[in-house]
Amino acid sequence: MLRINISETDETMRIRLEGRITGPWAEELDRVGAEAASRLGRKKLAIDLSDVTYADESGKKVLSRIVAQTGAELIAGTLSTQDLARQVIGKK
Repeated sequence: MLRINISETDETMRIRLEGRITGPWAEELDRVGAEAASRLGRKKLAIDLSDVTYADESGKKVLSRIVAQTGAELIAGTLSTQDLARQVIGKK
């Protein structure tokens, strides 16, 4: 299961993810990411991965696509989410 929470300020849109980014949840994140990208305007996008417990290849691809389309900042609080963020942006 994946919980997706979106919050906004005048300067930033933040997508907070909690749980597993796999299968149908990755598809839902892709839909949410595309919708967010269309609404950003001048706002910056931040994706909070701090509470992500797992992401399969489809989940990583979706995150990579969102980052590429929007220039989103990835927020990672744990070693595992820091590793996920590095994989998403292509740094090993």
